[in-house]
Amino acid sequence: MDTNTTRQFVEETWNSSIIPTLTEYLAIPNQSPAYDPDWQTNGYLDQAVEVIANWVRGQDVPGLMLDIVRLEGRTPLLFIEIPGDSSETVLLYGHLDKQPPMDGWHEGLGPWKPIIKNGKLYGRGSADDGYAACASLTGIKALKRQDVACARCVIVIEACEESGSGDLPFYIDALADRIGTPSLVVCLDSGCGNYEQLWITTSLRGLVSGNLIVSTLTEGVHSGAASGIVPSTFRILRQLLNRLEDEKTGEIVPSAFKVEIPDERLQQAQITAQVMGQTVAGEFPFHPTTQAVTDNIHQLLLNRTWRPQLEITGASGLPSLEQAGNVLRPVTAVKISLRIPPMLDVDAAAAALKQLFEHDPSYGAQVSFEPEWGAAGWNAPPLAPWLERALNGASQEFFGKDVCAIGEGGTIPFMAMLGEKFPNAQFMITGVLGPHSNAHGPNEFLELSMGKRLTSCVARVLAEHFQAMCT
Repeated sequence: MDTNTTRQFVEETWNSSIIPTLTEYLAIPNQSPAYDPDWQTNGYLDQAVEVIANWVRGQDVPGLMLDIVRLEGRTPLLFIEIPGDSSETVLLYGHLDKQPPMDGWHEGLGPWKPIIKNGKLYGRGSADDGYAACASLTGIKALKRQDVACARCVIVIEACEESGSGDLPFYIDALADRIGTPSLVVCLDSGCGNYEQLWITTSLRGLVSGNLIVSTLTEGVHSGAASGIVPSTFRILRQLLNRLEDEKTGEIVPSAFKVEIPDERLQQAQITAQVMGQTVAGEFPFHPTTQAVTDNIHQLLLNRTWRPQLEITGASGLPSLEQAGNVLRPVTAVKISLRIPPMLDVDAAAAALKQLFEHDPSYGAQVSFEPEWGAAGWNAPPLAPWLERALNGASQEFFGKDVCAIGEGGTIPFMAMLGEKFPNAQFMITGVLGPHSNAHGPNEFLELSMGKRLTSCVARVLAEHFQAMCT
């Protein structure tokens, strides 16, 4: 594979067709089903699928087969198959469903208003992860145009990832014979520590999410009459949360939610801390006086990737400030989002969380915790020597720097599932979600030069995969 030819082809393809396609895609408000209960009737997911599918159809790749697969009652899935020069299979993955729009976009920007500014393409779903299908196929096409050998490739683009990928296992089972047994999995839905080199994800945290509800009364009563007699549901909620989290440090207290961090990951975090420096915390929009939980960068990385962390992502039973009267409220409910470490059993974690909250609440209050969904974390298998060389070579070739490893605090349920189904596969998990890209918040953007160079790196790794596995 010729470096300059690849770089030029990728640049031209992005500029002439990928960016216009992504611009069309970003204008569609195709939220993931968890956030859009009307997705089956409003047609937004179908529109997004058609935009990406039409781009794929226009690429004129010999032998390419494209199916829009629809299982009854489930989100659609793009299945793309490209014949190769051997029976070895590479599975490439991405998704096209989006997070909710969120408030707080800068003036002139918006979730469904794609704009290019300072080399960044703004809009919901740009970096997370609407570009994945285009980047994957362009990397493959770069090899085809140069007659560089490549294994058979299968691209799977789902429409349910932001809802926990609940539909995906059914598709993987239904398409098992067509997928085959991949020896390499490429996922473009992850993050990067900067935009200056190739980053490989070594681990992903899992997630347990659910509703914690505390109730003491059948209806609200006058707070002047009842306070001091009727226990506050808010206070009981605080007590229950303290069972889980140290309120002073944020540490998750019970050992049931922890694992021993492998030595290799500890060492990699040390190296990553040196590479990223203050950007680990500096990427977040802190108020001027607000500080990170520690100034130890190594510990910040471990907190984000291998230690459980709690966030309350929603609440009910609390009137708005404008509507808050002097009432002792009968119920307080919050949405629990507990990130759990890789290698921790998600079902056991959900059961432990339910037991922790519901056991012997103060004053005999009615307490329930109902898990909504959970996803297992993932720890990458050791890199095969050929893949380690290929990744570092690709990073040097297209970025001019060594590859760097990073654990991610987010969750990609597909990876844990694939790790179980294909235990002998190698994994290239990477992405463009870097500093300030803000995938789930306002002002999400795709750093375009990063997307282009990452596409070229995919091509290089696919070429090296063939040489290692098929010759």
